[in-house]
Amino acid sequence: MSEPHSDALVFFGATGDLAYKKIFPSLQAMIRRGSLSVPVIGVARAGWTLDQFKARARDSVEKHGGIDPAAFAKLCTLLRYVDGDYQDPATFAALRKELGSAKHPAHYFAIPPALFGVVVEQLGKSGCARGARVIVEKPFGRDLESARALNRILLGNFDESAIFRIDHYLGKNPVQNLLFFRFANSVVEPIWNRNHVESVQITMAESFGVQGRGVFYEEAGALRDVVQNHLLQILANLTMEPPARMDSESIRDEKVKVLKEIPPLDEGSVVRGQFAGYRRERGVASDSKVETFAALRLEVNSWRWQGVPF
Repeated sequence: MSEPHSDALVFFGATGDLAYKKIFPSLQAMIRRGSLSVPVIGVARAGWTLDQFKARARDSVEKHGGIDPAAFAKLCTLLRYVDGDYQDPATFAALRKELGSAKHPAHYFAIPPALFGVVVEQLGKSGCARGARVIVEKPFGRDLESARALNRILLGNFDESAIFRIDHYLGKNPVQNLLFFRFANSVVEPIWNRNHVESVQITMAESFGVQGRGVFYEEAGALRDVVQNHLLQILANLTMEPPARMDSESIRDEKVKVLKEIPPLDEGSVVRGQFAGYRRERGVASDSKVETFAALRLEVNSWRWQGVPF
């Protein structure tokens, strides 16, 4: 028996940076492909109206990919908005009302990681978790103990089959192409090893700075924001052995082997830095030591990569 399709999409943090740069353009693209026809409910604490929310969506798609008049017009008919504090049960009562007859909503978190547990518990108490799915991004906890605690909260309100722990960076075409570049390229694959490669450098560079994300960065920092997820995923794609099959679990198994072959880093293997002016950003401590950029040097002690610095 096939799993039921989600009949509503709820995204928390609907007025934030991720929604502005990624989610609204993706929603328009889904409509253009004919794969989105359910209500889309944004939840945030901005004091906005639905009209302001739609104006934000329009500005987003105009600046990130361009507006498709027909697709955007349909998106506007699907958009709903719930304004309120994530700590307030009334916010989730309003969400439950807005969901109407939806029985299998998908809840997507585009919010600071510290709020994951709070929102999951509120979804459970309000009945919004019943029959629903939840999609959580990174970072997942601050360490092993907090990650396990967050997992307990998730499993206390959702079935494991309804929980999706994702890294949106893996959806980028260049990242997806890495495995084909390696394993389907008869020129590259024979020389992709320690006998022919002296070193490997992976760079993630952006054309903008903190840009109002001070509160988030104070909690996460560059290492937790992009290194322990995005960049380690790319490292694993570059260094893993061929998976038994191309399903997600087989690929994950090979990535786990790579991570087990990386020795723990010491202080001499990491350089942390901070943008000039970062401490003047809203929400940033005047004596903040949080890194906004970083560089790491590590080794993968597998038979293929022994001795090659990354």
